[in-house]
Amino acid sequence: MSARTGLLLGTGASLLSACAAPHSDTLAAFERTLIAHASATAALREWCAARGIAPATKIVARPLHDDDAAAPGDLRGVLRIGADEPVGYRHVALACGDTVLSVAHNWYVPGRLTPEMNAQLAASDTPFGTVAAALRFTRARLTSAEAAGTECPAGTVLTQRALLSLPDGRPLSLLVECYSPAVLGGS
Repeated sequence: MSARTGLLLGTGASLLSACAAPHSDTLAAFERTLIAHASATAALREWCAARGIAPATKIVARPLHDDDAAAPGDLRGVLRIGADEPVGYRHVALACGDTVLSVAHNWYVPGRLTPEMNAQLAASDTPFGTVAAALRFTRARLTSAEAAGTECPAGTVLTQRALLSLPDGRPLSLLVECYSPAVLGGS
């Protein structure tokens, strides 16, 4: 390799590194916001307000009826339920104003929610985290990656698999969350 080629490659690597740093820093800040909240909805609301993503910071869950994900093979074990226990499923786009911040697959145990909560989930665009907030659940991130999982749309910048649990330790919901470039300030 010539000195000139080495210099050009080194300069290119520095430029690429400089371009990647803001993306990486923003993504790290976003992940810290997620970790600081029991609900991704609350984290998205805060992030939307702090970043000025939309004039109104209300997060809505727009139902999606295509590309539903198959239940994970370990779902019943993770949720600690038997073969006959019903499992609810919600596939939504979480949006702040007109900006979709994430697509989420949510498998949950309806028997661990109130009848009113189940009815609201079935008939509204209210996010799961808002509906179930009175249960004081906690969130544990199971995995996180800067790549789309098989359940995620193209362009996903961050995928998280998380478990929501009730104060007594019983699992409430298993989530696969696919965050869009909009969380980074992109479209």
